Amino acid sequence: MIAASSLAAQTSQHQEVSVSPDIRHIKERYQAAGQGHLFAFYDDLPPVEQRQLVEQLEALNVERVNRIHQKATTGSSPMLDNQTALLAPLPEDCFDSILEAPKDKIHEWQTIGLKQISLNKVAVILLAGGQGTRLGSSAPKGCYDINLPSNKSLFQIQAERILKLQQLAQQQPGASAIVTIPWYVMTSGPTRPATVAFFEDNNYFGLSSSNVVFFEQGTLPCLTFDGKIMMESKSQIAVAPDGNGGVYAALRGTGVLTNMAERKVEYLHVYCVDNCLVRVADPVFIGYCVQKNADCGAKVVRKTAPDEPVGVVCLRNSAFNVVEYSEIDEDVAHAINPRNGQLSFGAGNIANHFYTVDFLNRVESFEADLEYHIARKKIKSLDMNTGQIVVPKQVNGMKLEMFVFDVFPFTERMAVFEVDRREEFSPLKNAPGSGQDCPETSRRDILMQHIRFIEAAGGRVIVGDNDSQIEGVPSLELSPLVTYSGEGLAEIVSGKSIKTPLQANSLEELRRATF
Repeated sequence: MIAASSLAAQTSQHQEVSVSPDIRHIKERYQAAGQGHLFAFYDDLPPVEQRQLVEQLEALNVERVNRIHQKATTGSSPMLDNQTALLAPLPEDCFDSILEAPKDKIHEWQTIGLKQISLNKVAVILLAGGQGTRLGSSAPKGCYDINLPSNKSLFQIQAERILKLQQLAQQQPGASAIVTIPWYVMTSGPTRPATVAFFEDNNYFGLSSSNVVFFEQGTLPCLTFDGKIMMESKSQIAVAPDGNGGVYAALRGTGVLTNMAERKVEYLHVYCVDNCLVRVADPVFIGYCVQKNADCGAKVVRKTAPDEPVGVVCLRNSAFNVVEYSEIDEDVAHAINPRNGQLSFGAGNIANHFYTVDFLNRVESFEADLEYHIARKKIKSLDMNTGQIVVPKQVNGMKLEMFVFDVFPFTERMAVFEVDRREEFSPLKNAPGSGQDCPETSRRDILMQHIRFIEAAGGRVIVGDNDSQIEGVPSLELSPLVTYSGEGLAEIVSGKSIKTPLQANSLEELRRATF
């Protein structure tokens, strides 16, 4: 790019840029695509801003944007047409529940998973593009402190689970000399600098920086309802993140898939940052999917009631999919599976997935068939008639996004694994004090889990007089470095008592607290 000072010195540059063959070609291309309005103010811009606009338009596949808009607004895929969709429960041969599986089977899955991890075949993708706006924070959501006694952020909790799991896998027979679980962290453009800085400031929470790879999800232009690309200024089009389903294109475009190939990774665990109970790279889930020879897997939780507002993993027109609760008729929602007495459509989606690397590489072959969803928004944008920036009071445009589960219809071997909601799912979505899916419920669910860990290991938890018991929950926090999912505690706490408040960061600290 020509330096700004050089541009300013060339008084005739403005005309030269605007009539160059490259510019004429781009203008013609956008005119043909019905998006020529993006050049409406081009001739009035200083050379530097002209170049900025041209670079953005050169990088944009405008024909693809038009195809996505056409597909999203016309419902052109019969596979996902809600008006004609035929819903069916999950086939029994692709579904298992940890709530019903015998202990020896769970142990078998865990052993298989730990083996794959010990051979460095497993990596993790974290979907961490969101900001904590609804939580009253401008920082990335993973930086959020849910007010545990340790004041650990979501990022730190998850990093320490990876560290502990690496230690457990290192103990497996035939393990690699150094067991590594690469952590691929997908940010959005706005959250990347703060996310990287947070990891650097915290020394990557004990992980090797070479095994934490940051990459950005893509963006798509914001559109008017008739498909015109909106502008946020005379030299900049308005864009928004393309949804967590943008991870697939981002993996390919940023070189992450190549990095995985170099590391000889075969299996991926993908999850969202806002679940404080997530079992990162869960060996039981990994082992289950590997044993099923699945190319795609989904963790689900049992719906609490037929009308619980949660998407359901099921079959839609004979293909695996996630169907929103609003798309399921009341009679269907209440249907009961006679085999187990549970809801036939009760597999609640929690955005917690398994993939083979081979499947992720195959996404490109069917990417053109993936669906984009419309989010109607109030979008600050340029009035193309007046050239003024307008902050709308009503919905004036759309953002297009893909969901991470939109690849499900294209799986060849799907596996669905039901887990215990109390142990594995507590999302952080709402503002403090809202009473549901908020910092208080996240904190409660972690502390209550740690109490269950102690009691399941044969220990007794005694509430001390000086335990403030925020919202009635005893203050007992076990670092993930102490235990990943309750293992290793029995030899320390069995037959003994522990008094709260207690924050244990090591097995030795826990041992000293027993009596």
